[in-house]
Amino acid sequence: MKSGVTATPLPRAPSLPEVHASVPTSQLSLFRRMFAFAGPAYLVSVGYMDPGNWATDLEGGARFGYQLLWVLVLSNAMAVLLQTLSARLGIVTRRDLAKACRDAYPTPVARTLWIFCEIAIAACDLAEVLGAAIALNLLFHLPLLAGVALTAFDTLLILWFTRFGIRVMEGFVLSLVSVIAACFLVEISLAGPSLGAMAWGLIPRLNDQSLYVAIGILGATVMPHNLYLHSALVQTRRIGESESEKRVACRFNLIDSVVALNGALLVNASILILSASVFFQRSIEVKEIQQAHVLLAPLLGTGLASVLFALALLCSGQSSTLTGTLAGQIVMEGFLNIRMRPWLRRLVTRAVAIIPAALTILLAGERATYQLLILSQVVLSLQLPFAVIPLIQFTSDREKMGLFRNRQWVKMLAWLAAAIIVGLNARLAYTTLSVWVESAGTWRPLVFGLVAPLVIGLFLLLAYIAFQPIWARRPIKEAGGVPVPASVPSSLPSPLYRTILVPLDHSERDRAAVSHAAAVARQHGSRIVLLHVEEGVTSRVYGSLASTTEVERGRQYFDQILASLHVEKIASELVVRHATDPRHEIVRVAKELQPDLVVMGAHGHKGIQDIIFGTTINGVRHDLDIPILIVKENPAGAPE
Repeated sequence: MKSGVTATPLPRAPSLPEVHASVPTSQLSLFRRMFAFAGPAYLVSVGYMDPGNWATDLEGGARFGYQLLWVLVLSNAMAVLLQTLSARLGIVTRRDLAKACRDAYPTPVARTLWIFCEIAIAACDLAEVLGAAIALNLLFHLPLLAGVALTAFDTLLILWFTRFGIRVMEGFVLSLVSVIAACFLVEISLAGPSLGAMAWGLIPRLNDQSLYVAIGILGATVMPHNLYLHSALVQTRRIGESESEKRVACRFNLIDSVVALNGALLVNASILILSASVFFQRSIEVKEIQQAHVLLAPLLGTGLASVLFALALLCSGQSSTLTGTLAGQIVMEGFLNIRMRPWLRRLVTRAVAIIPAALTILLAGERATYQLLILSQVVLSLQLPFAVIPLIQFTSDREKMGLFRNRQWVKMLAWLAAAIIVGLNARLAYTTLSVWVESAGTWRPLVFGLVAPLVIGLFLLLAYIAFQPIWARRPIKEAGGVPVPASVPSSLPSPLYRTILVPLDHSERDRAAVSHAAAVARQHGSRIVLLHVEEGVTSRVYGSLASTTEVERGRQYFDQILASLHVEKIASELVVRHATDPRHEIVRVAKELQPDLVVMGAHGHKGIQDIIFGTTINGVRHDLDIPILIVKENPAGAPE
């Protein structure tokens, strides 16, 4: 359908809508402003000290002493750089990395990147599940399988914390991180490591034996899903639109990232140093985290060492669970542009990790969990290039970042980090494939025929992402992206409808709903009432007094639609309500206004997808006796 007026940009749903722009940062003293910005990097930092890090750090220290300490330092330096770029992307563009990828790449490429990212999140979540289960086993002698099942209730913990806002969640995570740091401070003081050997470990060196563990440490430190997470978490701060306000936000987030990630480096280094000074010096090979727990007490001469070790592990698993599940939400909503029900989305994310963990324990025994932890971190490392390269490209793009685009020296450092990551992964892939092919025996041609095309495909995809801005640059969609026509050709018969209620939800469905409502209104002289229900945590607490960046943008957006409708001489008004359940609020407003027609945009899902993505339309349809027109867009983007 054609429109006779200028299209109005449609803002898409923000990242983490429950807490978006819910923390004020303006009109504060310097100290309070720094405190207001502090938090996102601490949530991200827990991913750098999760149980997967423990496995790689313990093995690295026990097998190679202090030799891989330089890998931790290098990984942390790359993490600070990349997380800073991620935060800047979110602050300047108000888009997280997942949404930026969806906007920039063709749908097949974006969906493939989403699959890779989900695999990485599952691998990370797997490490957190196993770590928490192992800690429960060490502290309370709970069987590992029971501990894995118990971690499913972490979903309820996350939902409970979300009710209180992002600051409460940040405070809880920071308290867990403090416990971890305190535990290892005591452990290191008991171990008494050699300062000279530690300094020697800062000199870079690798061999075929240490490569696998080094890449595992790299994957456990620079975590791909953290890049998606950080670009969304910074949007929980209410930041102005001016250049100076964004510059101040970037500066405070840089401080936040440096402090938080260097704290994570101290924890990781403490684990490796503890393992090197206790196990490597005594030629003890650590094959599982439980073994390290048992050996610490007699080797350090106190049972306190074992208890602190297990307590820190439990805090590590619980804190990374919170951030890992948030990352799963951001990636799914960003890449697929869907809004799954919160409890189900988080339960699915947790189930993807629990199932392989439970199967590993059942089929291979509890001793196999340690190697599964190592493997999960290598999987994370292999996925890194597919997150790092787009991040560097987006933050270097003048069109997206404007004056905040990467300077030349930043781009050089960022691409150097990417080259190191890709180079180490290429060497690992070649080494692993060679071992697989050589050990396959008579099955060698089959193994080579299955694995080689997959590896070639991954490298071709990586090449496409790396060079896509050069040969096939696509226009980057604006934050709105979808126009809402204010008028459409008149075709509906007889003046039956005088008042039309149109619920809008800041999605592509608004286009079809407004178009059809305008068609009816133009022919029959109807009055259109636009209804929007704010669902954010700020709205739930403060109601009509709520004021966030997203709320203000929404009001400006609706004002533009109203102005367009008035130009077409269509009587219209806006009703904004604040509630936790949009379906109930739509029904309540409809009963108050008694419209002759309700026009709603449909999501197009059927069957099981209705259960997953919500059934607002069905609920409204069953609760109202008013005629309801349900419309949706066709694949070409025009309303049906």
